[in-house]
Amino acid sequence: MMARYYLIGLRIFNALLFIWIITLFLSLFDFSAVLTTADNDLVIVDVILSIKNVVSYALFFLLYLIAYGIAFIIAGLFAPLPFFDMNFMFSFIQFFFKNFLSLWFSFPGGTTPELFSVPPLILEEFLLFTEDFYLLIFQILFIIAIIYLVRAILSSDPKNNMRAIGCLVLMIVIPLIIFGFRDMLSLFGLVEPFNSLGIINLSELANPLSPLFDDLPIDNFFAFLISPVALFAITSYLYLEFSFQINYIDTVTRPSLERSDRLEAQLNLLRKEAVHITANIDKIKEEAKKKKEELGLQKESVGKFLSQKDKKFSYVKEMIERKKLESEEKKLVQAASKTRRLGRYIDRLFREDLEADDTLTARSSAPRARNLAVSTATNSAFRLVVLILISFVIIHPEWFFVNVFQLPPAITESVATMSPEIIIILLLPIILLFPVIGKLISYIKHRSLVLRLKQEGKIKEIMASVGDYVKKEEKPPGEEIEEEISIGEVATEAT
Repeated sequence: MMARYYLIGLRIFNALLFIWIITLFLSLFDFSAVLTTADNDLVIVDVILSIKNVVSYALFFLLYLIAYGIAFIIAGLFAPLPFFDMNFMFSFIQFFFKNFLSLWFSFPGGTTPELFSVPPLILEEFLLFTEDFYLLIFQILFIIAIIYLVRAILSSDPKNNMRAIGCLVLMIVIPLIIFGFRDMLSLFGLVEPFNSLGIINLSELANPLSPLFDDLPIDNFFAFLISPVALFAITSYLYLEFSFQINYIDTVTRPSLERSDRLEAQLNLLRKEAVHITANIDKIKEEAKKKKEELGLQKESVGKFLSQKDKKFSYVKEMIERKKLESEEKKLVQAASKTRRLGRYIDRLFREDLEADDTLTARSSAPRARNLAVSTATNSAFRLVVLILISFVIIHPEWFFVNVFQLPPAITESVATMSPEIIIILLLPIILLFPVIGKLISYIKHRSLVLRLKQEGKIKEIMASVGDYVKKEEKPPGEEIEEEISIGEVATEAT
C-alpha cells in the first residue's frame, strides 16, 4: 500500500516538475510574440483569412483563365465571319468580371485586378500565410505538449512525457534552425534572393527566443548551473528520469498490488460468509425440506406408491430426486461447515499474528516504498551529476584541451575550438561509448551461450555412446538360454 502511495506522490511531483518546466520555458520563450502579429491581430485569425484569400484569388484567376480560353476558342472558330467582333467579346469579359463577378470576392483596395495582376496577389498572400503559419506552429506544439502532459499524469507510459518535452524542445529548435539558416545566408549575401523565391520572408519573421540563449555563461560552472537555459535542460531531464522511474515502479508493483487486492477481497468475503454461516445452514435445510414437501415425499408411504401400478415409475423418479436433494443438502452443509471453520481459523490467526494479513494478501511481496525512494534518489542523482559534468566539459572545450590533453596555446587559443565541429568531435567518444559497451556485452553473452551449447552437445554425444555400449554389454535372457542349448547340443552330438 505504501508503494502505491509512493507512486501517486511521484506522479504528483512529476506533474509539479512539469509546471516548473513551463515556467522556465516561458522565461526563455516570448509566447506573446507568437500569439499576435505585428499588427496586434490574432495569428489564428490571420491564418484563416490568408487561406481564404489565397483560395479566393486562385479561384478568381482560374475563372478568368477559363473565360479567356473560351473566348479564344470562339474567336478561332468565328474570326473569318464579317459580323464577328473580337474586341467586343473581350471587353464584355472584363466588364463582367470587374462589375459583377468581383462582387463575390474581396481584393485589396476594393479594386478588381487584371488577369496578370492576380498571381502577384496570390504570392503576396501566400507569404503572409507562411509568416503567420510559422507563428501558429508554436501554438500547436504548446497545445500538444499540454495534452501529452495530461495523458502522462493519467498513465505511466513514458512516451507521453517524452512527447510533451519534445514539443517544448521543438519550439526552441525551430527558431534556432531558421535564424541560423538566415545567418548563414547573410554571410554570402543570399537573404534577399531567398526571400524573392516567395517561400517565406526570413527578414520579417519574429524571433520568440530570449537573448539568454546567446549569453550562456560557460566559463563559470555555478553560473552555468543557475542559468535559465541550463535549468530548463536539467529539469527536463529530471522530468524524463522520473517518468521512467514511474513506469518501472508501476511495472514492478502493479502485479503484487493487484494480487493483494484480489486476495484481500476474497478474505473479506470469507470473513463475511463465516459470520452468517449458521443462518445459511438453517436456510439450506429449510429449503431442502420445502422441496421434499413439494414432491410429496413426506406424507405418502412407500406401500401406497407400490399399490398403484400407474405411479410406480413416478415413485422411482421421486426417490431419485429425493436422493439428489439429500446429496446436495449434505454437500452444502459440509461446505458451509468448512467455511465456518476456516473463517474461525483465519480470525484466530489474525489475532495471534499481526503480520498474517500482509502475508496472506501478498503485500509483503511488493517492494517497500523506502527502498524504492532510496533507489530512485540515488540513481537519478548519479545520472544527473554525470550528465551535468559531461555537458559542462563538452560545452567548455577549452578547459578540456588545456587540462586534460595539455595542448599547446596555438590550438587552445584558436577560435575554431569554440566551433560546433569541435564540440561534436568531443561528443563522439561519449556517444559511441554506450553502443560499444552494449555490443561487447552482447558478444560475450552470445559467445558464452555458444560454448554452453557446444558443451551440452558433447555431453549428449558421450551419454549416447555410453548408452550404446551399455546396451551391447547387456544381453537379453533369451539369447543366453539359446547359447546354453546350442552348447549342450554340440556336447551330446560329440558324445
